Amino acid sequence: MQSFKADLHTHTVLSPCGSLEMSPARIIEKAVKEGIDLLGITDHNSTLMCRVVAEVAAEQNISILPGAEINTKEEVHCLTFFQDWKTLETFQQYLDQHLIHIPNDPNRFGYQVVVDRNEQILQEVDSLLIASLDQSLDEAAKVVHSLGGIFIPAHVDRPNNSITSQLGFIPENLDADALEISKFTTLNEIKKLQPNVDAFSIIQSSDAHFIDNIGDISCCFHMESPDFEEVKMALACKNGRKVTLL
Repeated sequence: MQSFKADLHTHTVLSPCGSLEMSPARIIEKAVKEGIDLLGITDHNSTLMCRVVAEVAAEQNISILPGAEINTKEEVHCLTFFQDWKTLETFQQYLDQHLIHIPNDPNRFGYQVVVDRNEQILQEVDSLLIASLDQSLDEAAKVVHSLGGIFIPAHVDRPNNSITSQLGFIPENLDADALEISKFTTLNEIKKLQPNVDAFSIIQSSDAHFIDNIGDISCCFHMESPDFEEVKMALACKNGRKVTLL
């Protein structure tokens, strides 16, 4: 069994609240400096930057977990990850279908651009990506799992856009593979407020929107290799795999 340093919550230039410096090359350059082995690409309600980041990452022996940070109709942010590009494209179609259309105002929210590895703009997304889906938390989890994906409510300790801020508690029947806590808390602190977090594996991620924040906080996956199926087993604590906080 090996140990892999992971930061599973990273935004790119595509996220309107992210820095335009968050290009594939710069993200991976910073990840290398931070010793990150496994990086999650999680733009708001979009997967369109995942493939190019993965191509750049492969050249530096960094593994990418492709996905998105979705916003449910309860305004709960959740991380979603998928095993292959075909499934990711299917999920992108789901996002396109269910994202509530609000025109983006770049002057107010920021630009939403898809770029290539050379930072050339290929596309600008018109619909505001930080809007919510018309899908509930339970509906979104069901879709993600029907596609064989990983579903993780994000930054559950935060005072906004978290499952605790929006629902007031973590449901006992929550269909999630893990919970994410932010860099602003500790596991002991969140347990005092939400004791039932013990029912889930816990990850901790940077939620980086700016280059300097990549690797601010991370966690460690103990598994055979940094790939999707191994991550899934680690989150489920199967076959000796597990995830620990640093």
